[in-house]
Amino acid sequence: MTIQAILAPLFAQVLLTFGLLFWMGHVRFKAARAGLVTPTKGSPRTFGWPEKAQKVADSYHNQLELPVFFYVLVILALITKEADLLFVAMSWIFVASRYAHAFVHTGGNRIKTRFRCYLVGALVLLAMWAIFALRILAS
Repeated sequence: MTIQAILAPLFAQVLLTFGLLFWMGHVRFKAARAGLVTPTKGSPRTFGWPEKAQKVADSYHNQLELPVFFYVLVILALITKEADLLFVAMSWIFVASRYAHAFVHTGGNRIKTRFRCYLVGALVLLAMWAIFALRILAS
């Protein structure tokens, strides 16, 4: 596999994360400007943001959790030359699940649907790690 093919899903995941970051900043700024929040001492997470601003913020923060394991795995797979077509296909499935999760999370936020999107991504990522570990340990 080419480096471009291996890194493309990672770049797509980074794009989602930064997209949510800037969207979060936009909706929070808009809410603060409209006087819909009262900043207090402490974390902005406790400011009582409007629902949409909170959904976008929560979705952004979700991109700093499970995807971290994806980033590490991609780097390790590149270094060890263990990224093949299966790895890239599974990477795209993982990233698609993160986009679906973010779409549901920032939209109607149907919990069952959101959980299914999350579960698909988590299981695919777990399988990717298992395959990678088996290949490394067996070599």
